[in-house]
Amino acid sequence: MMIRRSFVSLMLLLTAVLTACGSQSVRPVSSPSCSSIILATTTSTENSGLLDYLLPYFERETGIAVKVVAVGTGQALKLGEDGNADVLLVHAPALEDAFVAAGYGVDRQPVMSNDFVIVGPADDPAGVRGLGSAPEAFLRIAGSQAAFVSRGDESGTHVKEKEIWQAAGIAPAGQWYRSIGQGMGQTLTTAAEMRAYTLSDRATFLTMQAKGLALEIMLEGDQCLRNPYSVIAVNPQRYPQICYGGAKAFSEWITSLPAQELIASFGKEEFGQPIFFPDSTAWRQAHP
Repeated sequence: MMIRRSFVSLMLLLTAVLTACGSQSVRPVSSPSCSSIILATTTSTENSGLLDYLLPYFERETGIAVKVVAVGTGQALKLGEDGNADVLLVHAPALEDAFVAAGYGVDRQPVMSNDFVIVGPADDPAGVRGLGSAPEAFLRIAGSQAAFVSRGDESGTHVKEKEIWQAAGIAPAGQWYRSIGQGMGQTLTTAAEMRAYTLSDRATFLTMQAKGLALEIMLEGDQCLRNPYSVIAVNPQRYPQICYGGAKAFSEWITSLPAQELIASFGKEEFGQPIFFPDSTAWRQAHP
């Protein structure tokens, strides 16, 4: 009888421990000592030079190497859905919401923002320069059938472009509208070659304009053109093979005040202005 009571007591203790563990939020499943992580991110963070600027600091401070896969946000999220990345740095809030809600990602946090700009040839054939409304600019471009180049790749930029066309009440189609399924750099190059308009993140545009890109900003400052970026760790409970320890280290680092200061300083020397603006919780608390 004593043996039975001891066995029952042990089982009750184990059940209580397992129940308590199951009630906790997601925590590291893989080894925190992994030496490298895969960062799936957007072309804008790479084309602008931001990652080349930031990552050496992270790698020196943590000893964790970062392999960057720079694609459109839609493709970056798909890499996360398939368990082929450890952490994401992306900029399409609606797609991010769906990604986290479906259980693919955890620990989503704001990192920074910049903005989108509508750019085009200097002679501005559609007459959109200086307008205050992005949908109005798209209406004029479509009405004049001036050439427009779309990324067409389900990136954050492409998602924003489609939102603006929808707000304008237009389903773009025809010879004037060219969807190329390429990243931001190639889209800007194609637009310059065609003397066409396009939508770009400011960071990539300024970087390429400094290298001689023959396009100019036609419209900026519309509130709908704000472009927020978030960091999201891939869910280790769904994909035990991912390096959650490394993903968590990256998320904590890039949202920390020292990293946010680096983001704030990036671009000032080259362009005379910051091209990304810090937006983490720590930054906002320090700069109310």
